[in-house]
Amino acid sequence: SEVCRKLGPANCPCHSLVSARHLLTEPALLPHSTRCKPFLVYCDMSDGGGWTVIQRRSNGRENFNRKWNDYKLGFGKFQGKNDEYWLGNDHIYDLLARGARENSLKIDLMDWHGERRYAVYENFQLTNEQDNYRLWFGTYSGNAGDALSGGSSFEDQWSASHRGMQFTTSDKDHDRFLAGNCALESSGGWWFNRCHAVNLNGRYYKTGRYNGSHDNGIVWSTWHGMWYSLKFSAMKIRSPFFVDSESGDGEDGQGS
Repeated sequence: SEVCRKLGPANCPCHSLVSARHLLTEPALLPHSTRCKPFLVYCDMSDGGGWTVIQRRSNGRENFNRKWNDYKLGFGKFQGKNDEYWLGNDHIYDLLARGARENSLKIDLMDWHGERRYAVYENFQLTNEQDNYRLWFGTYSGNAGDALSGGSSFEDQWSASHRGMQFTTSDKDHDRFLAGNCALESSGGWWFNRCHAVNLNGRYYKTGRYNGSHDNGIVWSTWHGMWYSLKFSAMKIRSPFFVDSESGDGEDGQGS
């Protein structure tokens, strides 16, 4: 990895940067697809280090109510710890496909009182665009509650679990809500069911509790319910050989 940092991505084989990405002690350029095109990632060195941050919400400056192509390619800024962005579904798929078979997903959350929660999901996977970036994940651990699985009741899980759901945006509807488009109602792209128990790409409300015709905030239902919009979220991935413990902030590092 030291050689790769000195030479730059144009002189490094794709597999060497991908396999070394969790060992880097500074931000890195990572290769995209088989053509070895580099793209930027934000490396979070909290919680033992080695996290690649794929999403962050922190201030509401970035518009997440976007269409399919933006979510496919990525948007926002991630040079600083307060920047907001979505890495891009193509990039996330490539990172997962080229890394370990069983990557961990960690989600860091913070409410408007500064209280933090986290959720970890083992075996985090996405399918490719042909299958509309279908979401798969395994065992949950943490203290935020297993909202990605839809909550505690069977009825909620049937209609709100995100496991096996395809990605939906306002212009490409792949959810299970027959009467409409969940992305239109929820103000952002996500792996909607009918519609959600989690939506970290929703509208950024600066009041915590909010009202409206739809529960379209930054929602983690098993913590603060559907009508509380969180102040901060970060989604990040790494290989399973790292041992994790407590919640981080998705901020201990920077992009390049």
